[in-house]
Amino acid sequence: MNLKAQHTAAVKSIARELGFDFCGIAKAEFLEEEAPRLETWLKQGRHGQMQYMENHFDKRLDPTQLVPGAKSVVSLLYNHYPEEDLAQEGEFKIAKYAYGKDYHFVIKDRLKTFMTRLHEEVGQVEGRVFVDSAPVMERQWAAKSGLGWVGKHTLLINKQQGSFFFLAELIIDLELEADGPMKDYCGTCTRCVDACPTDAITPYRLDASKCISYLTIELKDSIPQEFSGKMENWIFGCDICQDVCPWNRFAKAHQEPQFAPHEMLKNLKSENWQELTKEVFQEIFRKSAVKRTKYEGLLRNIETAGKI
Repeated sequence: MNLKAQHTAAVKSIARELGFDFCGIAKAEFLEEEAPRLETWLKQGRHGQMQYMENHFDKRLDPTQLVPGAKSVVSLLYNHYPEEDLAQEGEFKIAKYAYGKDYHFVIKDRLKTFMTRLHEEVGQVEGRVFVDSAPVMERQWAAKSGLGWVGKHTLLINKQQGSFFFLAELIIDLELEADGPMKDYCGTCTRCVDACPTDAITPYRLDASKCISYLTIELKDSIPQEFSGKMENWIFGCDICQDVCPWNRFAKAHQEPQFAPHEMLKNLKSENWQELTKEVFQEIFRKSAVKRTKYEGLLRNIETAGKI
């Protein structure tokens, strides 16, 4: 086995040992096909108030601008599909990924360990780790490295386990054997497009300014009147397009204790949500991604979602 193959095997072995479900590798190079798509998407204003999406255009497309001398992009998938789906009909709902501890902290710790292990096994490696924390086109890199394909809802779909994953990357100056991309298996299915109550999805295109996840998390203003009665009780994020995707019949429950929901969260009914105090909010969501929307933002979401 040559050195490049040895290093590649070491990377994939460390990924498995640290609990990542899938690991794929792509050559660190300019994402030529994505450049015009990203430019058009931004020009059409489909990013809503997420002005940060306009920044660092070149860095989003070229990993060597984030990590000078980068040779490889290692993409990782970490399962977050829960044992129990808390989204019940007629009750307020939050996205599955936000049930437990904020994934940024959980996965960032894993990635730091990953780099330490890599140094021990391979020697000096320069690079950076990312988990939704910099201008990295995560889904595109994961697709390029064969971990799945970008579905019609614009999320990455893995053929073996669906789409309920967190994505993370290592951009490193170590030359590795690249994996090839996977073909698109969406076929003629349009379930995600048909199920979206706000018409945010057209095949392979997302108008983020209409997406319930955007409206309940990223939008800082009042939620526009046009979405009253269309929120389907989602108050933080939304799983509709993933729940209806046939590939998620293969989803398996995660094995990460830190993603387990707070006991109080499991018992919250709609009337409890509407009477939520700041103290209870801080207790339940102390370490959760839900903190992003803040207490006032969550109350706004509850009020809008409650308008049927």
